[in-house]
Amino acid sequence: MPSKACPWPGGLLPLAARLFIAVAICLCSQPGAAEPAGQPPFELSRGDRVVLLGDAIIEREGERGAIETALVATHPGANLTFRNLGWSGDTVWAESRGVFDAPSAGYARLLDLVRGLQPTVVIVAYGRNESFAGAAGLAPFREQLGRLCHDLRRPPREAADAPPTRIVLVTPPPFEAIPPLSAAAATARNAALSDYASAIRDVALEQGAGIVDLFGAVEAQLPAGARLTENGVHLSDAGYDAAAAVFAAACGKPLSGDFAGRTAAIRTAVNEKNRLFFHRWRPANETYLFLFRRHEQGNNAVEIPQFDPLVEAAEATVRTLAQESP
Repeated sequence: MPSKACPWPGGLLPLAARLFIAVAICLCSQPGAAEPAGQPPFELSRGDRVVLLGDAIIEREGERGAIETALVATHPGANLTFRNLGWSGDTVWAESRGVFDAPSAGYARLLDLVRGLQPTVVIVAYGRNESFAGAAGLAPFREQLGRLCHDLRRPPREAADAPPTRIVLVTPPPFEAIPPLSAAAATARNAALSDYASAIRDVALEQGAGIVDLFGAVEAQLPAGARLTENGVHLSDAGYDAAAAVFAAACGKPLSGDFAGRTAAIRTAVNEKNRLFFHRWRPANETYLFLFRRHEQGNNAVEIPQFDPLVEAAEATVRTLAQESP
């Protein structure tokens, strides 16, 4: 028996209304659609300590500085701290971080590195490498991404009373049809990547995490005629600028005018700080300093913490420039 509240005879909607609803549902399920109701915003607060975690897009950001510059410059006076732990080729299982050990050791190492920095926010950008597994890898990826979010939220034992770390998930940018990547290959890769981007959005909702949707929004931020990538895969300088604009907009701080020109000095300082921190956490001679050949040069490991005051001084310069930026 139809509900009395239903305005349509027999409880059935007219055909036109049903078609409209079906089209609306279809559109809202597509990549790049508006964020679903209930999606937490991506916010940065005064004093936040932000860790950038992910694969090549994050490691290469450490040399470009576009995303970090956008977030620092749009939050002047917030005294934000950024530490980049990106690792090219990495996955949600931290497979690239095992060094000479099993991936499980790499995952434990990842968590130790993050917790040692005591972040209040972790920005997590994975999914591109995992998408090569196709449909068969989608469920394991989704499960492991949820596990990673859970594990990153757990504070270290010495800070057990600290509030949970806030998580922000990032969808990968699309592949681009430029040499050496053919149009057919880019189309196939993006079909698979779309499913992984959808999974990331779903996990963000399930985990109460923020979301930055590069897959759905980054191309719209490119200047006319600009290329998103250098080779169909890795972001170009214009691609990183576009990604920075998506990050800023996700924070409710859209960029305007000649943002890159106005913030060039900040970006230079950001890149210098990131260079110093890279040498702090990934020294080129790590095998000799900390691993199985440490019996040869392990005495030099005492020099690595000496990067800490240099990194902090460089970060102070970044903050000062952000406050002075027009």
